[in-house]
Amino acid sequence: MSTPLGMPSPARSGTAGVPTLPEGSTLTKKDFTSDQEVRWCPGCGDYAILAAVQGLLPELGLRRENIVFVSGIGCSSRFPYYLDTYGMHSIHGRAPAIATGLATAREDLSVWVITGDGDALSIGGNHLIHAMRRNVNLTILLFNNKIYGLTKGQYSPTSEVGAVTKSTPAGSVDAPFNPVSLAIGAEASFVARTIDSDRTHLTEVLRAAAAHRGTALVEIYQNCPIFNDGAFQLLKDRDEAKARIAHLRAGEPVRVGEDHVVVRDEHGRMVVLPEADADASRVVVHDPTEADPSTAFALSRLDDPTMQHVPMGIFRQVHRPTYDDLVREQVREAVEAGGTADRDPDEVLADLLRGRDSWTVDGTRAGSAEQSLEARTTEGPTAAAGDALQREGERALVE
Repeated sequence: MSTPLGMPSPARSGTAGVPTLPEGSTLTKKDFTSDQEVRWCPGCGDYAILAAVQGLLPELGLRRENIVFVSGIGCSSRFPYYLDTYGMHSIHGRAPAIATGLATAREDLSVWVITGDGDALSIGGNHLIHAMRRNVNLTILLFNNKIYGLTKGQYSPTSEVGAVTKSTPAGSVDAPFNPVSLAIGAEASFVARTIDSDRTHLTEVLRAAAAHRGTALVEIYQNCPIFNDGAFQLLKDRDEAKARIAHLRAGEPVRVGEDHVVVRDEHGRMVVLPEADADASRVVVHDPTEADPSTAFALSRLDDPTMQHVPMGIFRQVHRPTYDDLVREQVREAVEAGGTADRDPDEVLADLLRGRDSWTVDGTRAGSAEQSLEARTTEGPTAAAGDALQREGERALVE
């Protein structure tokens, strides 16, 4: 039996329902900067990401008390301390689960998740994929430095094969996750990649993610100068970046550098060719709004540990109903159908506790009880029966 869910309009913004500032009021980056000392290592990419987020938040026009950042465990998870909003430094890998509860219970909150490659993709992998599958209205920033930094340099789920770390002195034998491929496989409705050192691109992607209604997963390449310095150096060198980055811009051919494009070969696979040698009819024109995720997934697979070709930008941006909107609609319909909207909450709770599934216990006869469930009556165990068994056991011990 299916129940109509009253699908909300897909045109709603990610911040719809969140209280905005009074007309004429504005906030600045300083208003979102807390009084806490920022405690990351010198040169850490987290500084650039923090500055970009603090610079973006005033653009949203939201009240600070209606913005919340939830983090897990790791260097990136100190983020909530440095923002003058509400925040929660939660437990390892569980930030998406906690944020799901917040977003569902409080439509008036803009909920962000701050996590890292270890926190999100190892112990937190299950929570992450189900948040994306459900399409909870969250903005998830996944800082990927390909290492465990807070615990001093163990390999992570995104470390490349052969990575020599404190926990893999002979080189890692694990095949790494591609976070973007994982997110698209879970059918997240918004998936993007950017890098800490490109402030303009980083801000553009964050702006689009905040405006999206549903789960927005943004992978941010982030340098760890202590335990994995230079992991993305090829993309930070201007000439190397120009030759390697595949720019994803809606409605435009996917270009790599100045003279290469992405095309589909005769087998349908995506390959990079010089534009002069490419069949124009096979050139891939990027469409992040395509409902079928297979093209976005194929683009994500252009990336490999050698960083020969690295797609950057928004891979997927589709609209579908969000988990939290649908749950709230079900609750509203249930309240209206039950006629409880104007009743005393204590009376409603009492009726619930004495509702369709209840036990009537006859304390005079051991083992006798009746359970009433939707007008059906069945016999079952009772506390009196348990007391009788205990007394029998005590007598047996004495004898």
